[in-house]
Amino acid sequence: MSTEPFTSIEAEQDRSHTEAVAGYLASLAIFASLISLAWHPIRLLAPAMLLALISAGMTGRGKRLPLVAVLTVAVCFFLGMMITVITGRALW
Repeated sequence: MSTEPFTSIEAEQDRSHTEAVAGYLASLAIFASLISLAWHPIRLLAPAMLLALISAGMTGRGKRLPLVAVLTVAVCFFLGMMITVITGRALW
């Protein structure tokens, strides 16, 4: 008898569901951060960074989409702040 609560098939299915949800969160974070360059940066970048970090925490090492999401949000934050300062738009 195994001491693990799940069998390997159940654990693999649970892991695939978790990675699917993390992928959706990462793609939503990428979309929101790219939209924030055209709209108010702070309104969308703060939730986008939260979503990207949650998706990165849900997956293990070696997954690329959450990494891309975190990097995209960071670059869009930098670009959004530059665009806001240069054009004199409101942050909110």
